Amino acid sequence: MSEDVLGLADQVVDLVRRLAGPQAEAEVVVTRADLALTRFANSFVHQNVAESGVSVRLRVHADGRTAAGGGSVVTPEGLAALVERVLAAARLCPPDPAWPGLTPRSPVPAAPAWDEATAFAEPGERAERVRAFVDAVGGLEAAGYCRTGYRAAAFANSTGHSAQGVAAAAAMDGIARTGGADGVARLHVDRLADLDGAALGARAAAKARAAVDPVELPPGRYEVVLEPAAVADLLHNFAMWGFNGKRHAERQSFAEPGVAQFDPVVTLVDDPLAGSGLPFDVEGTGRRALTLVDAGTTVAVAHDRRSGAAAGVGSTGHASAEAATFGPMPANLRLSGPAPAGDAGAPAHAPAGGYRAQHAAGAGHGDGAGHGSPAPAGPLVDDATADLVAGMERGLLVSDLWYTRVLDTKSLVITGLTRNGVWLVEGGVPVRAVQNFRFTESYPRALGPGAVLGIGRRAVRQPDRFDGVWWDAPALRLASWNFTGGASG
Repeated sequence: MSEDVLGLADQVVDLVRRLAGPQAEAEVVVTRADLALTRFANSFVHQNVAESGVSVRLRVHADGRTAAGGGSVVTPEGLAALVERVLAAARLCPPDPAWPGLTPRSPVPAAPAWDEATAFAEPGERAERVRAFVDAVGGLEAAGYCRTGYRAAAFANSTGHSAQGVAAAAAMDGIARTGGADGVARLHVDRLADLDGAALGARAAAKARAAVDPVELPPGRYEVVLEPAAVADLLHNFAMWGFNGKRHAERQSFAEPGVAQFDPVVTLVDDPLAGSGLPFDVEGTGRRALTLVDAGTTVAVAHDRRSGAAAGVGSTGHASAEAATFGPMPANLRLSGPAPAGDAGAPAHAPAGGYRAQHAAGAGHGDGAGHGSPAPAGPLVDDATADLVAGMERGLLVSDLWYTRVLDTKSLVITGLTRNGVWLVEGGVPVRAVQNFRFTESYPRALGPGAVLGIGRRAVRQPDRFDGVWWDAPALRLASWNFTGGASG
């Protein structure tokens, strides 16, 4: 399939040469994408949807002017019309003196292995995961989705550079509800076979049952443990607003390479090839792991060819069709702490003792991927989070953040709401469910020097709403989080 789309990309480059002359520069990405979604609500499947299509993105630089366009008609007539539209647009564009040129011929990393069974999964296979989720919630209301996706992409430009790759992935996002309380479980995987609906349903149900009859607490600053679902929101906003080369150049980003902006235990790496990612970006630049924060010190931001040329560092492989507007952004962040010393089973940078030792008859443990753990009970559904909570004298356990909006991009002050469960922790034990809060917090400040009290030893890969985007998010124990009022305030 990737060979087919590569042939289409070569055809478009040849058309540009014929219509605009050999001096015109052109780059083309052709993508075949199949996305299927099985939605469920009120504990039954209510919708199966699937879309399949081929898209062509063309960018041309001719006579010192640059324009881009796209289409989905891949007949010879459709491709010729696309080229003519983009060339016509280029003639009307202002001169582009900052044009960085095309990606030269260069090696591209090998694409990660992809799972054919996931790429071409049938609706019944997704429905099996939904059924397992619904059965595991034990009579609670269940809602959410199971999705599978597949992308085959090819790149070609007029320098003779080309690349191709295939990626597939699956994800599940579900809630369980009882008495007005919700519990959530999410997971992104490279193989549908690794998506255990029963394990995720049991997690969501345990959280929901533990969240009933919440009490109201006053606003203020609390020590918190953020679960992976909540940490994923931090990573999403760091990627969009912080480690974005365009925003950094425009001085709209908090990122200051060379400065210790985070706690020394924090390391952030963007690594698309650690999962189901394509090995090149829309400019044909090879994608590799990029360290953004190393032991607390910001060391890099993401660049495409234009922002990288302006910064004098070159592209980091983060060009996208939207980068001209939104800027080049990391899309596969992994947050990690220092490697555990001594006992490999102990969490990195965690307090002494552990939840299992203190509460042998309490919650079950596992990572939500279905690794043979007992069914969870209570709000603590995995060891990594439980060990962080065990060291907290008084604070809050937060499952999820949502409706987050940026108030100030430079300091990355975010306002938003908690959801899907908040609990008061006293003496290392969750003692009461708490009503949702509104918060206003600077995300970099919350992870700043001296602010991170613990990082879970295991990340849980969280899906994003965009295909090909995920976040490797461990639980985090933070010294302070600013809750400004009730969720309705």
